[in-house]
Amino acid sequence: MIPMSTIQVIQDKALALKNNRAFELFVVGVIIISALLVGAKTYPIPETISKAIVWLDVGITFLFLFEIIVRFIAEPNKKRFFHNGWNVFDTLVVVVSLIPIDNSDMALVGRLVRVFRVLRMVSIIPELRTLLNSLVRALPQLGYVVLLMFIIFYIYAAIGATFFAGINSDLWGDIAISMLTLFRVMTFEDWTDVMYETMTVYPLSWAYYLSFIFFTAFAFLNMVIGIVVNVLEDEHAKERAEQDEEEGNASLNDLRDEIRELKSIIQTLQK
Repeated sequence: MIPMSTIQVIQDKALALKNNRAFELFVVGVIIISALLVGAKTYPIPETISKAIVWLDVGITFLFLFEIIVRFIAEPNKKRFFHNGWNVFDTLVVVVSLIPIDNSDMALVGRLVRVFRVLRMVSIIPELRTLLNSLVRALPQLGYVVLLMFIIFYIYAAIGATFFAGINSDLWGDIAISMLTLFRVMTFEDWTDVMYETMTVYPLSWAYYLSFIFFTAFAFLNMVIGIVVNVLEDEHAKERAEQDEEEGNASLNDLRDEIRELKSIIQTLQK
């Protein structure tokens, strides 16, 4: 049995290493190198460089494994380590990366997993993690905006297919094609060409396009931005509250330690 004092020392050292800024920057650098290796493999490269990349990839995988182990040891409550979704994601990516994939049926899956190692940048950098958490929290509200946008698309596509199908069936032949054309209009991809073509038959059709652009590109886009910004502010407020609570608990613990020391001193003087 390993003494509890030894386990505590190991945990403290792992926690210090995990919170070390230099170690965090080192891991970020390794993730960037891993991403560059994934891109390098898409180019025709000499055999010697290809072998070097393979060995470098192996080294990066073991570095990731070491970093996961450090984070696991540093966790005071080991059972709660996998309650964090990012810890589960990082562990799965590293474990699958350890599986040999050369000349196997899982080669494609292994390569895809190595591509997803770039996402570990999000789990390492708190600011990116906050942005992604805010986006995920905003999805339920964004769903209603997307639904309303689909309704607008459907109505305008039905109108376009009804009036403009005879002008250009490639763009307005049916409601599905009309929705694709409207997406082109919303993204401003040569939308004036589409408008001028219909204006040769319906001179007032410009109102159809301008009203659609107002609803989709302007109104709905601003709604989406507003929802995301609002959720992001809530996330920052929650983080500040948690930080203030942690600082308050730390101050309270320091005060308790000082009171204990004073009690011990008084008891010593009384003796």
